[in-house]
Amino acid sequence: MDLKPRFIDIHVVQPVPYANLNRDDTNSVKSMLYGDALRTRISSQSWKRAIREHFQDALGDNALRTRRIGERVADALRDRGWDVALAERAGAHVAAGSSIKWEVAKGKDKQPITNKVLTNALIYLPEDAVEELADIAEAHRDALTTDFTGKGKSKPESFLKGKIDKVLLKRNGVINLFGRMLAEVDQAGVDGAVQVAHAFTTHTTEVELDYFAAVDDVTAAKDDETGSGHMGTAEFSTGTFYRFATVDLKELSKNLSDDNDISLEAARELAGQFLLSFIESLPQAKKNSTAPHTLPHLVHVAVRSDRPLSFAAAFEEPVRSAAHGGYVGRSVAGIDAYSKAANTLLGPERVLHAAHASLHFDKLEHLGERRTSFEALVTTSIDAALPKAPQ
Repeated sequence: MDLKPRFIDIHVVQPVPYANLNRDDTNSVKSMLYGDALRTRISSQSWKRAIREHFQDALGDNALRTRRIGERVADALRDRGWDVALAERAGAHVAAGSSIKWEVAKGKDKQPITNKVLTNALIYLPEDAVEELADIAEAHRDALTTDFTGKGKSKPESFLKGKIDKVLLKRNGVINLFGRMLAEVDQAGVDGAVQVAHAFTTHTTEVELDYFAAVDDVTAAKDDETGSGHMGTAEFSTGTFYRFATVDLKELSKNLSDDNDISLEAARELAGQFLLSFIESLPQAKKNSTAPHTLPHLVHVAVRSDRPLSFAAAFEEPVRSAAHGGYVGRSVAGIDAYSKAANTLLGPERVLHAAHASLHFDKLEHLGERRTSFEALVTTSIDAALPKAPQ
């Protein structure tokens, strides 16, 4: 049977010290109940944003997600020497010219702001598309006579109606990899080629309350004052996290060019950088007060022919700390054991390639060959999943 690579799975065990990488709407640590045990959780949306930002920094392939596309176009037109008022009017026409529903922005006094139009949906497009939208506005400069005040029952009509959607169809590597949801514009939606799970601690955790006070430097100098200008509490936790993601190679190939040679090279670059960004990224909440910049202690990559396989179930029963303390060692051992059991059940021939990189674990028998670095791990995995065409 000729089994072809379909998915690249990546599994990570990473300890994080005192931190709150992802807060809920009350600034509390996010959590989940799994195996009847409370775990600290970091949402996939939070970590995916950190991955995407690392990915964009590495490749310089930036994308922009905003409801304020008109304001960005107005900025671009001002940089070209346009009058401020005319640039803002043109930006409003651009925002109102697509198929996406829109509204006029309101100020603090709840009154409409002339020529500040917000789209009701977030637009996600390559950052260089802003200049293309500015070009369209510039080509119709004489027709941009209508102010968008938001007054009256009917909305003003944009002179750019029907001329904007074609730009919103543009993609780049970020969008081809992470996908795009934009139902209002035909054919603008892109199915993501990556799936990212919520990260969670392999063991039971507890939230800790940290009392803090901010000193008022003026009153602190006086003998009759305590110097405290503000007091409060913040929530933090610590833990060893299990993280999982998978790259759907078929979906990625579909999102890329029809040119097979270009598609292969692009797929190799995008999938490889995604793996590296998944490994090295970290959500940035509370970073200034906690600096929790750790590395994964274990990264395991498997190229599969059949389906993605998360090892989250390895931790349905929470890991107990070692006799001397610590959860990393037993979490890593749990992944090694679960990999053996799960792949035996499914059939080991479905795993076309497996390898791992770790800080100090030498006796991992079921996670493939050990690589000396994260880069070497990713390179060999990409070569196995997307081999270069023979010269």
